[in-house]
Amino acid sequence: MSTSERNAYHHGDLKAALLRAAMASLEQGGAAAVSLREAARQAGVSPTAAYRHFADKDAMLAALAAQGFDAFTDAMQAAAEAVQRAAGAAGEPFAEMGVAYVRFAVAHPGMFRLMFGPAVADRSRSPELVASLARSTRLFEQGMAARTDITGDPRVEAVRAWALVHGLAMLVLDGMLPGLDAEGLARAVLGSPAPGTGGAEPQAAAQPARRARAGARRA
Repeated sequence: MSTSERNAYHHGDLKAALLRAAMASLEQGGAAAVSLREAARQAGVSPTAAYRHFADKDAMLAALAAQGFDAFTDAMQAAAEAVQRAAGAAGEPFAEMGVAYVRFAVAHPGMFRLMFGPAVADRSRSPELVASLARSTRLFEQGMAARTDITGDPRVEAVRAWALVHGLAMLVLDGMLPGLDAEGLARAVLGSPAPGTGGAEPQAAAQPARRARAGARRA
């Protein structure tokens, strides 16, 4: 190991450096582009040094996904808290969490697909990832439980809302909703008005949502 490698390893910086390098590969080419060898090369160390922190590629992807879930959950929580702090503001904390969900997916498509996709073969191998995912799920359940307009099991309702926003996020990422503003569409679907609109739905996004709601009522 070189002097620079020994210093990085001694100070505990190497793992973070490897994850930063892997994140760059993830953003450029998705999970398939991530490799321990490439991360080591970008971090300026040998592959052997990388294996001191990650047993294999799956372990590295799990660590990346855990970071993603932490950032994702923080973003949703911050969105909900912003609504709660704004006295008299239009909007609802849980709906704002859903908007933040879609916003995160659009801003970080590679990470979002890693978090929810099959690239991590066995999430249970990573206690860090299990804990990060559980925190995200709890936040969704707590947000739903705080609503006063539901009569069913908050956990079931949370899954229903999760399926809605996740499906919307994937439709956007897969290019199935071209020409539509993703955040505006999320607000229209979730019934969360844009800041300063006083409850008005963004027109470009509202029409598909209105048609979908009308179809659901007829069904």
